[in-house]
Amino acid sequence: YEITKVEDGRVTFEGDEEAICRANIFLRTAERVMIQVGRFKATTFEELFQGIKNLPWEEYIPEDGKFWVKKASSIKLFSPSDIQSIAKKAMVERMKQKYHKEWFKEDGAAYPVRIFLLKDEVTVALDTSGDSLHKRGYRTMTSKAPLTETLAASLIMLTPWRKDRILVDPFC
Repeated sequence: YEITKVEDGRVTFEGDEEAICRANIFLRTAERVMIQVGRFKATTFEELFQGIKNLPWEEYIPEDGKFWVKKASSIKLFSPSDIQSIAKKAMVERMKQKYHKEWFKEDGAAYPVRIFLLKDEVTVALDTSGDSLHKRGYRTMTSKAPLTETLAASLIMLTPWRKDRILVDPFC
């Protein structure tokens, strides 16, 4: 897939539904695969509310979908709990208009939302990964490690090792 943007901690690429599945299965150096729902500027709570309300939630979340802001992060203006509260209200207002309902059961599939604010730029995304990709249950025994598997994979990819020679870690 073609990379369209590289930012601190994020790589953006374009793809279809199959790309989402393949990325979740095969990416070794990523924690999460997300669908960007929208991006906009916000310097006030009202701008944040209106920006999130204007996003096309009905294209991503069905009428019975369970949706919430799983994580919100901000470098400057808003606290995470403020972002979560405002975003949920804005999403509900948008969906009320589109689905012509006042109450949502939210008993269907899960649609966790993640919101990132950096220098008044808001990025809103749906998390398609569930647990972090490095916690996918392939190990029966787990323990606290100094590196996540995704970071270790990244470090190995920076070396010349390509499976044709023995990999020796002098710290193990």
